[in-house]
Amino acid sequence: MRVLLVYAHPSSTSFAAAIRDRATRALTAAGHEVDLLDLYAEGFDPVLSLDEWRVNSDPTRNEVGIEAHVARLRRAEALVLCFPTWWYGMPAIMKGWLDRVWVTGVAFHLPPEGGSGQIRPGLTNIKRLAVVSTHGAPGWFIFWLGNPDRRVLFGALARLIAPGAPKLFLTAYRMDTAKRARLERFLDRVERAFLAFGP
Repeated sequence: MRVLLVYAHPSSTSFAAAIRDRATRALTAAGHEVDLLDLYAEGFDPVLSLDEWRVNSDPTRNEVGIEAHVARLRRAEALVLCFPTWWYGMPAIMKGWLDRVWVTGVAFHLPPEGGSGQIRPGLTNIKRLAVVSTHGAPGWFIFWLGNPDRRVLFGALARLIAPGAPKLFLTAYRMDTAKRARLERFLDRVERAFLAFGP
């Protein structure tokens, strides 16, 4: 499969970078083609400009400036998001990528003008979705909060890809106090998961 791996962390020596590298190696070893999109390294601008906002719902104009990102999304057969969770959500650069690139006519299709009904998914080429993240907080606290990042990504984003697409969510908790051995066990878990990722 062609896997688009979207990565968001400013440090090349972070644990998120170690996750990215382990996932990439495992996917490649399993025979997948990995398209790594490093948002910080690319200098992606997460800010939705006024001009972009004005044409956001117009599929005839809303891909201007994001053509390359849209093409990569449409080529992908699987999507992997790799990021640290900050303030119970994804980094601003990752959220900005969704704001700017997952637009009408790309990620979803609106009902006909004046019509009612649900939006239709636009990225049915994506047959698998995985999220790998980290939290400073303990798992019980994130569960108590209602798993906000998982709820957004699997409750909303997953509606825009192939119906019934398998989903994988891996999270390392208590990053502020994690010992090396526990981090290594999580990396091993990431490796096993992506070695078995899809056909």
